[in-house]
Amino acid sequence: MSASGGGIAAPVRPGPLAPYLGLFRMRLVRGLAYRAAAAAGVATQFFWGFIMISVFQAFARAGYSPLDPREIASYVWLQQAFLVLVVVWFRDAELIRLITTGDAAYELVRPVDLYAQWYARLLGGRLAGAALRSLPILLVAGLFPEPWRFHLPPDLAQAGLAFVALALAAALTVAVSMFAYILALVTLQPYAAFILLAPLAEFCSGLLVPLPFLPDALRRVLEWLPFRAMLDLPARLWSASLPASDSLRPFALGLAWLLVLVPLGRAALAAALRARDVPGG
Repeated sequence: MSASGGGIAAPVRPGPLAPYLGLFRMRLVRGLAYRAAAAAGVATQFFWGFIMISVFQAFARAGYSPLDPREIASYVWLQQAFLVLVVVWFRDAELIRLITTGDAAYELVRPVDLYAQWYARLLGGRLAGAALRSLPILLVAGLFPEPWRFHLPPDLAQAGLAFVALALAAALTVAVSMFAYILALVTLQPYAAFILLAPLAEFCSGLLVPLPFLPDALRRVLEWLPFRAMLDLPARLWSASLPASDSLRPFALGLAWLLVLVPLGRAALAAALRARDVPGG
């Protein structure tokens, strides 16, 4: 019966996504509490940002750069501002502890999808880290003199595409990093798993060297891999070195890889759980 008819209204049941959204919010709020660690990270990222810009500006002055000085600075500062959002080596220490101590066995008895649960907590932690670091870096970098200054995109449409690309980059990075946690579940060597995967992702995404600086043959191969959409696509869109009209193919490829990697990761996690007993369980 309804409340107006004198009865008690039936309780509202949570939707199927409620557990994952709750875990996402919990990890986001918890991550936002680590302000001291974020401040240290900001200082480190300014240091590396200046080094990277200096190196690539030297190429530009020598006439060997496919990007102009303005594009280089914006590319690097966007990379540094959203570093924890787009790098594989950013690890969830609590999840690693659950895996190595065997406490991950408790996760299996909960009536939730384990892959979705891990994905939500990893995405929440990354967004919290990016929220704490990105704004200070971009605001301060926007005050630097040329050629160090961070610039806004030429128009709102280009900026909007860059933010959409950042969202795709975050989703892809979590999907790729899930394979490191799955490998850690099998080998019980979490750092080895990240050591294997992180350097590959860093190079292929443009974190170490922006993809336009690479030889054409190698660059054309890397543009077909999922790693490009993890960093190069949003950084190139924001710096306007990639026009919006040329972004359809990399967007489509990034989305296609996401639709492949998530089911593949889910299957790999299920196979890993079947192949061995979870330590401690």
